[in-house]
Amino acid sequence: MKPAAVALTLAASTVHVAARTDRPALFVDVAETVPGVVLDIRYHGSNNFVGTPVDGYEAPRCFLTRPAAEALARVVAEARREGLTLKLFDCYRPARAVAHFARWAADPADTSTKAAYYPELTKPELFEKGYIASRSGHSRGSTVDLTLIEVDGGRELDMGTPFDLFSARSWLGSPDVSRAQDANRRRLAGFMTRHGFAPFAMEWWHFTLKDEPFPSTYFDFPVR
Repeated sequence: MKPAAVALTLAASTVHVAARTDRPALFVDVAETVPGVVLDIRYHGSNNFVGTPVDGYEAPRCFLTRPAAEALARVVAEARREGLTLKLFDCYRPARAVAHFARWAADPADTSTKAAYYPELTKPELFEKGYIASRSGHSRGSTVDLTLIEVDGGRELDMGTPFDLFSARSWLGSPDVSRAQDANRRRLAGFMTRHGFAPFAMEWWHFTLKDEPFPSTYFDFPVR
């Protein structure tokens, strides 16, 4: 077996290690905690890079730790003063979902979503380049994937690439997007960083609360 295939197999088999299956009281439903936020939970359906509903997403809900949700509420409050709000694509992610990603990446025969989500890369490169990992910060409950939308009409601001496009064009500071698209990315990052979130350089949509309450604990309770 090639080294890349070995790595994918190990990732798929070890992702559940040390993941807690209880849901602590510190996790809250964002729709009930953050007024004005819009949910588009991609992994509950098939509109995602796996192409099917993902393990662990039994309902299109968003859970975050209370400190992350409260910080997100402050982001929304600031954004709404400019006629904008947040659309959330993913929040807490069960460890079993990460294992599902790893199994998908280990299957070379399934390339049905390649053109839409990873046109420039092979599946092994998704792991090698850090787009998919055997553990995800989302499973700690204080990471969120999101974009900006207009309050009136719900139009998404043009960020240059869609959510979950695994490409250097999705990186913050990519030279391959227009000035207006880059400005929109910076606007989102500005809202988030002013309220305690740190960006991920390879994905314009991905932010983690700097002072997350579970910095080394991963969870695997289902989203329901």
